[in-house]
Amino acid sequence: MAKGFWQGRGVRIVLAALVVMVLLHLLLSRNSSPPPPAMPVADERVAYQNQWDLKSAPAPTVLEPQAPGPRAKACFVVLVRNREIHDLRKSMREIEDRFNRKYNYPYVFLNDKPFTDEFKTLAQTMTKANTTFGQIPQEHWGYPPWIDVNEAAKTRIKMKHVIYGSNEAYRHMCRYQSGFFFRHPLLAEYDYYWRIEPGVKFFCDIDYDPFLLMQERKIKYGFTISIHEIKETIPTLWDTTKQYMREQPSMVSHPNLLEWITNDKGKTYNRCHFWSNFEIGDLNWLRSPQYLSYFNHLDQAGGFFYERWGDAPVHSMAVAMFLKKEEVHWFDDIGYFHAPAQNCPLDPEINTNKCHCNPKDSVYHSSWSCTKEFVNLNPNTDLTLAELLADDAH
Repeated sequence: MAKGFWQGRGVRIVLAALVVMVLLHLLLSRNSSPPPPAMPVADERVAYQNQWDLKSAPAPTVLEPQAPGPRAKACFVVLVRNREIHDLRKSMREIEDRFNRKYNYPYVFLNDKPFTDEFKTLAQTMTKANTTFGQIPQEHWGYPPWIDVNEAAKTRIKMKHVIYGSNEAYRHMCRYQSGFFFRHPLLAEYDYYWRIEPGVKFFCDIDYDPFLLMQERKIKYGFTISIHEIKETIPTLWDTTKQYMREQPSMVSHPNLLEWITNDKGKTYNRCHFWSNFEIGDLNWLRSPQYLSYFNHLDQAGGFFYERWGDAPVHSMAVAMFLKKEEVHWFDDIGYFHAPAQNCPLDPEINTNKCHCNPKDSVYHSSWSCTKEFVNLNPNTDLTLAELLADDAH
């Protein structure tokens, strides 16, 4: 009896031990085997392990931005060289995060050389918006036939002490931005542009559409920063502009903003100009007979090459001659930085809730800013040609 009892009990113990071992094996196997590929944890682990390996990393799931309501016929315009792609990507990340991920406006990239495949690929990865790439025609990025290239070269030597004074490509850029970018075929379908440059920063969330603001209020030109131009770069620009007004008096608008650019009724130019590395503008205004006739007058004079006329004072003088104050807008709520100056909103509510910049650092407070003078202008300001040209009557 005892022997049979122990034999039965022994069998039961062995069977129990086997059951425990099987269960333990199953448990260990379950914990050590990889989870099914469809499990979210596995996807996250693979993405984490391969995040620096673009070839093997899974494509991220990104929701397509949706423009909230109607949009303007507008685009970002970027004049850029292939070697500036990484600075450009920084700018695109800034403007996408602050504004365009919600509005999805397209980009038009322009270059005097063909864009490389690498540039196109890297630029396209920064946005879900449409991107187009265009090469500038040679006749828009070269010397016109009336320019003496030897004299232009002498000028660059004489101006080597001035910023960009010895730079030939910079002069082609300024002439192009002054008179040609808005004629490129890729811009033909658009009414408004927002100029973006490599390496700029946007400090504040932009929760409205500046293009629609321009359209609804019939604004022709928008800026964030205005400062004084370097006088050595534009010795004869004001005299050449006054000559244009004498020859084309019907082109000058009344009222106008000429008081903003002269403190002595036209005797001299006070060098105030809108800093054109940021500008939001009306393309049809730049295509107008007024603006084109003014640019052609300047172009014939040769100051883009015989001096170092910048597109910023050229645009600003055109604004002063052809627009009323209500047609020009200071985007004071757009935090923006282009070395060495920045615009930081002065409104505490905007600055606290939407920005990450110090308003004390804004160029608005600097003596070389002209924005206070613009803000304080009478909306009906109008400097007549009789006043402006009085000292030239002789």
